[in-house]
Amino acid sequence: MSWFLQKIVHNEAMRTDPKEIYGWRVYMLACSACFGGMLFGMDSGIIGGVLTMPPFERTYGLEGLDKVGQANLSANIVSTLQAGCFFGALFASPVAERWGRKKSLLGAAVVAIIGIIMQTAASGHLEAMYIGRLITGFGVGAASMINPLYVAENAPRAIRGGLTGLYQLFITTGIMLAFWINYGSLLHITGPAMYLVPLAMQGLPAVLLLCGMLLCNESPRWLAKQDRWEEARATLSMVRSLPPDHPYVEDEFQGIATQLEQERALIDGSGFWDLMKEMWLIPGNRKRALISLFLMVCQQMTGTNAINYYAPQIFKNLGVNGNATNLFATGVYGIVKMVSCGVFLIFVADSLGRRRSLLWTSVAQGLAMLYIGLYIRIAPPVSGAPVMPAGYVALVCIFLFAGFFQFGWGPVCWIYVSEIPTARLRSLNVAFGAATQWLFNFVVARAVPNMLATVGANGYGTYIIFACFCFSMGVFVWFFIPETKGLSLEKMDELFGVTELLAHKNDPERGSTSGADKATEAHVERVGQ
Repeated sequence: MSWFLQKIVHNEAMRTDPKEIYGWRVYMLACSACFGGMLFGMDSGIIGGVLTMPPFERTYGLEGLDKVGQANLSANIVSTLQAGCFFGALFASPVAERWGRKKSLLGAAVVAIIGIIMQTAASGHLEAMYIGRLITGFGVGAASMINPLYVAENAPRAIRGGLTGLYQLFITTGIMLAFWINYGSLLHITGPAMYLVPLAMQGLPAVLLLCGMLLCNESPRWLAKQDRWEEARATLSMVRSLPPDHPYVEDEFQGIATQLEQERALIDGSGFWDLMKEMWLIPGNRKRALISLFLMVCQQMTGTNAINYYAPQIFKNLGVNGNATNLFATGVYGIVKMVSCGVFLIFVADSLGRRRSLLWTSVAQGLAMLYIGLYIRIAPPVSGAPVMPAGYVALVCIFLFAGFFQFGWGPVCWIYVSEIPTARLRSLNVAFGAATQWLFNFVVARAVPNMLATVGANGYGTYIIFACFCFSMGVFVWFFIPETKGLSLEKMDELFGVTELLAHKNDPERGSTSGADKATEAHVERVGQ
């Protein structure tokens, strides 16, 4: 595994690190935790197809409603999950800080399973469906916050991007499986079981997350924050597959200890308001928090979840006829997302870097969305008529958009938000980022059906709006996002100027830059070239 990675990952850190740290253990740990991402993907992908199934429409009163009425009811059912995810992500931060990352992920899995059982047993009662999706959202939102945090704190620096990005790969795998489960259910199951089977299958990733985390260790960095130093050293040794007295383990352990000491020197106390003051009053921490929030807003405003939730309706608007054909096209869309994300994580995540990935995909996504919007505006599809050549190009643009998203704004946002915060603020920073992601996910889920029904003929304005957002994101990245590829978590403070602040606090007359700062500046200049 180490030899293979060295061939495909052009990362300076990997050439100097011991090969033992890239063994199977760290990959199994990341995959076990990332079932939380699959839970997110399954819940997101299942509901869009279920909403179009005739038995579900009859049972939950979608039949007989006009276009706007159907859009409103569908949006309410979909967006209730996102509302739960928003609060789940926020509450997960204090839970993860007090009880640890492992126990918090176990709790998120149990909560999600309870909500999925309620959805499956709702039997046409909208109130039970709403409550079930809300409870499931608590679990999904909590897992979305804790998962990248847990993986980033366990991953070796050279492959941290790839391992943290596994979360996005598991999301796309869950979405892909959900699309094909819907397609198979439509073809081979009749009656209420047609939608009950997909709803129940949402629970599979939650069960796998529960079982996987029972076999995993706690985060060594969280153990160190609790002053459980011996456990932290032993856990770090186990995850790295090296003896506790190995120089690499000792260096990483000392880096963790040094960073915690520096943080505690800046602001004493670890209560909520102490952490909030540390996050928003220290310039380097405030910059990282704002970057995290803006990245998550941008991720949702690409329009990706508009397609995830309402893909069958979107393919119908592009002229694809028949529910089975729409669900088949949706399944192909899921495969494209999964394969693209896998290729990115293996060949690109820790080679091209975060900044470049975000820059070029901003433009590519915008062009794909712009073409779809212009096609629908200039030559709107006619129901029942064959798709014209320009329409097939628009369909290809949907698949291209999926691939572009997985090469940038899908996995990179989660990687970046989980790696840049200082250790004391990491869970709070990721919680705010995840909650922001879910808030705007909710906005998109709630607004898109009405946008497709009202913003221009066949909703062409929806795609043009998303295209404009995509282009503007490239400007944001160009001016505000520094490269972090190959830096250890403990080096992020130097990159954002927090250790320099500490030096000036201890020695106000100090004006020169430290050797560590110069080394970091040289690294940033090198990887940015």
